[in-house]
Amino acid sequence: MAHMGSTSSDRAVAPAAPLPADLTRSIERAGYYPALVADVVQAALAGEQAVSHLVHQETTFDHDVVRRHITVLVLTSSRLVIAHADDHADERTGHEEVATATTESIPLGAVRGVMLTHVVANPQDYRPGSLGREITLTLGWGAVSRIDLLPATCADPNCDADHGFEGTVSSDDISLRISADAEGEAALRQALAFAHALSASIGR
Repeated sequence: MAHMGSTSSDRAVAPAAPLPADLTRSIERAGYYPALVADVVQAALAGEQAVSHLVHQETTFDHDVVRRHITVLVLTSSRLVIAHADDHADERTGHEEVATATTESIPLGAVRGVMLTHVVANPQDYRPGSLGREITLTLGWGAVSRIDLLPATCADPNCDADHGFEGTVSSDDISLRISADAEGEAALRQALAFAHALSASIGR
């Protein structure tokens, strides 16, 4: 009697590990299709444990049309997982709402930089340790590079020769602005904690 091997449909697929409760709560609090966002993040993690996370929801206006966006950053022991979802009208029907969700996994060794810009109002009254009430978190891993060029100059103020151009190449693949006044103190603390955890991970 011939032995029949099991087919792919017969094999049980191991369920993905559930997301940490605090990450799930952050996604639900953002309010942008939380079941969809949680599923795509869970699939991208592929069973890896989340070490730290940042969930950032943003609303923009495009010709009087409200557009919602959500970005989820998750740090694991080996990767930076990024999920971004937004909505738009289906071009085929012109009115049906469609959400798109994209994930990307970047090895920690490929993350080139973590930049934090602190915005401090009334710096003359700055309290040590407060770090301001707004930050911009910029991450780079080489997917997008920007070149800033300026005319080169020399030390002679009377020189009118053409010295060509000089500039810098910077990477800013993703940039998120988090404000305590707009999103709450907890959101700002979480963003700072995530930035610190990621900085420590790529600095090893």
